[in-house]
Amino acid sequence: MSDKDIYFITGGGTGGHIYPAIAIADALYEKGDKIFYIGNPENLEFSIVGQKPYSENFLPVNIHGMPRKLSPELLKWGIQLFFAVIKSIGYIKKYKPKAAFGTGGYVSAPILIACKLMKVPYMLHDCDANPGLVTRKLATGAATVSLAFDCAKKAINNKNCYVNGNPLRPKFKSLSKSEARKEMKIDDKMTICIMGGSQGARAINDATVEILQTLTQKYDVQVIFQTGKRNFERVIEQLIKIYPEYEADKNLIVRPYFDDMVTVLKASDIAVSRAGSLSISEIEASGAASILIPYPYAAADHQRKNAKYMLENGASFYLEDSEANAKTLLEELVALITNSEKLYELQQNALKLAKYDGVEKIVAQLETLGN
Repeated sequence: MSDKDIYFITGGGTGGHIYPAIAIADALYEKGDKIFYIGNPENLEFSIVGQKPYSENFLPVNIHGMPRKLSPELLKWGIQLFFAVIKSIGYIKKYKPKAAFGTGGYVSAPILIACKLMKVPYMLHDCDANPGLVTRKLATGAATVSLAFDCAKKAINNKNCYVNGNPLRPKFKSLSKSEARKEMKIDDKMTICIMGGSQGARAINDATVEILQTLTQKYDVQVIFQTGKRNFERVIEQLIKIYPEYEADKNLIVRPYFDDMVTVLKASDIAVSRAGSLSISEIEASGAASILIPYPYAAADHQRKNAKYMLENGASFYLEDSEANAKTLLEELVALITNSEKLYELQQNALKLAKYDGVEKIVAQLETLGN
């Protein structure tokens, strides 16, 4: 393979779309290929790509989420998409990529549509048990489609369909629990990670604030609490009222966001989380038992389907968002903290579902395109 193969990588808006795209971009860059990352400069992908060695190759597209109802806003969005596709065609003519890789979602739509129009081969990856609209609509023109869940195949009209699992960072495979705890500067004892995704989750945060002192003091477990950036100040205000001595609690870490969730999850025995597909894949790869609380307004209800998949495989407890109050969440956590057999069962079932070689499989499939 030539050292100078050029790939377009696209995915944005949420961590579930960005991190799988970044994992593939990193792997191709390390092999000597040239990477151009297409995303919205107003989104999280811009700051993440900004820390990468290919940061100068960020190509901006102005596109936002599609309104789901007939309205003037939908017409405006259609015009926005049209101009984003025209801009993407310009990128293709200028840089002549061998192939493109997209992780679905609205950010990836313009460049993938442009690839379809310009006859540039492209590969899609969809994280969810129920594939998103962009994946379903553009799968027919894709050279290859990669999926995280076997049950997603029935929604995809493409004969070159592979269940690769989500692309994960190599550290999930190599880092041990004790090493992760040393990196986190915490003790080698029962640890719970509570998170609501990169943006946070109000229901999870509100319930957690009320039970932190009970968990860390009565049950002597360590809690790593990611609030989400936009919820951090509100959480701290609540925490000061409920547990004013929280800052002196050596069993507690409260942060708005962790850049390195690999180390956080590998250090943890239990994870409380939304049910985004990437979060689930990372929980599986960490061998953590989980309590999943799906976001009730996720597109096509995909988080609930993801969580039910984990529940059916005996790898998780499940709570509806409406049930996620302090009393119920504490009961679910105590059921795991005090029952080592149940905890071990969920952890082992999670590990059985883990797929560590998603990056290698996807890169191998991607490299065959355009040959």
